[in-house]
Amino acid sequence: MNDDAKLPIRLLHDRVLVRLDGAEGERRSSAGIVIPATASMGRRLSWATAVGVGPNVRSVAAGDRVLFDPEDRSEVELHGREYVLLRERDVHAVAAERVESDGIGLYL
Repeated sequence: MNDDAKLPIRLLHDRVLVRLDGAEGERRSSAGIVIPATASMGRRLSWATAVGVGPNVRSVAAGDRVLFDPEDRSEVELHGREYVLLRERDVHAVAAERVESDGIGLYL
């Protein structure tokens, strides 16, 4: 059940409320190796799903996957779930569709 649509909050100005994708902590490499949460790495950005946006947000819509720096965040709990509150300027990127239905696709 998606409770995000019923959140008791109205965002103001350029704020974006996001729900983190997956659990923070240990993760797996593409080869299947488990990397513990305590492993020292460089600065790593995180993906999240926007669940609400303020009236002055221009580049992010609810439902978009966004990339942000987890070091610069404010956490909030609503209905027992953890969310992160960001400014639009703290969002580094919005995920785009890999292949559009009427296009020829992307080549890397």
